[in-house]
Amino acid sequence: MVRPVAPEEVSLDHVEEITDRWLRVFVNSPSMARTVQVQVLLPEDREKPRPTVYLLDGRAASADGNSWLDRGNAAEFFADKGVNVVATVGGPAGYYTDWQHPDPVLGNNKWESFLTKELPPLIDAEFGGNGHNAVEGVSMGAEAATMLAMRNPGLYRAVAAHSGCYAMGSEFGQAQARAVVQTYGGNPDNMFGDQDDPDWLAHDVLINAEALRGKAIYLSAGSGLPGEFDSGVSLDALNSVVFGGPLEAGSNICTMVLADRLSRMQIPATVDMRPSGTHSWPYWADDLAHAWPTLAQALGVP
Repeated sequence: MVRPVAPEEVSLDHVEEITDRWLRVFVNSPSMARTVQVQVLLPEDREKPRPTVYLLDGRAASADGNSWLDRGNAAEFFADKGVNVVATVGGPAGYYTDWQHPDPVLGNNKWESFLTKELPPLIDAEFGGNGHNAVEGVSMGAEAATMLAMRNPGLYRAVAAHSGCYAMGSEFGQAQARAVVQTYGGNPDNMFGDQDDPDWLAHDVLINAEALRGKAIYLSAGSGLPGEFDSGVSLDALNSVVFGGPLEAGSNICTMVLADRLSRMQIPATVDMRPSGTHSWPYWADDLAHAWPTLAQALGVP
């Protein structure tokens, strides 16, 4: 249900109920030049305005759902929390950022404009938001969450990032991001330009970490070694160990580098480095609960 949108003000197109508190919300986005779906979880008590938590997916972001909801137990976890939750839909390998150019395969990606300029005022107006926001992401979405928080310092009170890498402007960070985009058939030059384009550095969280000062920050990653959710003989368990182990080991290093950078800059952060665990959803479902006290305190909710 995606159609072109005229260059006009952002607007609510329509809403579909999954349940009375879980909605598909379709937004006419001028920046994306199409109707964009997000999924919204509403709290049971909607008598007064409330904060909003934005959930960003990983690199395999589905065209019709969000893995936090499909695999991360987000609907169940937030059922008794006094916040709105907005989960992105779509955007595989897009890093939830504004690309310099439309991509023949991955399309027109202006996610930062959509998520930070167009969507929050609409969510607040239509669904009782109070203007206090947090952003949380996993893997690709972890880097995206910290980028959005760093580049839009007045929008988010808190950021949680799980199993990500955060040095987009470094040789390793750029190579890793380029590989993600290419894996999904996109041209990474369409994102931030060629390898010498300053746009890569402008999205580097390590370089621009000062912009995170004053926010509540939660970082987590596993070691990559098999953990409690990696036993058994299922295909998922095998993939978690064979593929998710090395990915999480890399994320572990990336997370420690960012944690060290924040520590040296005396920017407070809660850091959870697990001694085991792979790059897989059972661990991230647990991370949702572990990160919540940090986010809740910043948002002023129980």
